[in-house]
Amino acid sequence: MSSEEHEEAQFVARLVARDESAFNELVITYQRRVFALVFRMLGRREEAEDLAQEVFVQVFKAIDQFRGDSKLSTWIYRIAVNLCKNRTKYLSRRHANDQDDVDAMADRLPFSAAKGVSVGGISRPDELVEGMQLEVVVKRAIAQIEPEFREVLILRDVEDMSYEEIAEVTGLADGTVKSRIHRARAQLRTLVEKAMGGDKVRSSQADKPAVEKKRSGK
Repeated sequence: MSSEEHEEAQFVARLVARDESAFNELVITYQRRVFALVFRMLGRREEAEDLAQEVFVQVFKAIDQFRGDSKLSTWIYRIAVNLCKNRTKYLSRRHANDQDDVDAMADRLPFSAAKGVSVGGISRPDELVEGMQLEVVVKRAIAQIEPEFREVLILRDVEDMSYEEIAEVTGLADGTVKSRIHRARAQLRTLVEKAMGGDKVRSSQADKPAVEKKRSGK
């Protein structure tokens, strides 16, 4: 067992013992990441705030069931994703598929459709405006992707998880994960092209993940 695994095992033991300081530490460590994930999955700020709190309630209730077969963070993400799935089904039954808060979805992370667009990286103001508009279009498009495909796209291209981690979080087979990511990116490309008036998105952008990050061995 590595030192990191040993530290996590000790931390989990404190959680199992209902150590209040350990739970507070857990919330401080993961609250922003959990909220960002559920916000991107749901696209509605109020729903995301409520659900993020529910994630930690469920973690606290079920910590005895954590066996250390995966990282603690992966287990927490699994709970968050499952709660998001249930909430999405509930919202769809209420016909609540509006676009509230979509513009702000994942606003902390740049999307590859706006790759290279920054004040220092362009020479013309109109290019900056165009890039900002395209980023909003991509965010809106992600919110319109079918939930089962949006889920894996967010985990891969926004949360930067490996295929193996996504399989652990979702319970899907590796091949299914890769297939859904491929279909999600295809849906994203189609939606962006449609939103841009039918013009083809430049191939250098359309064929890249939703978030441009350096990866190694994933």
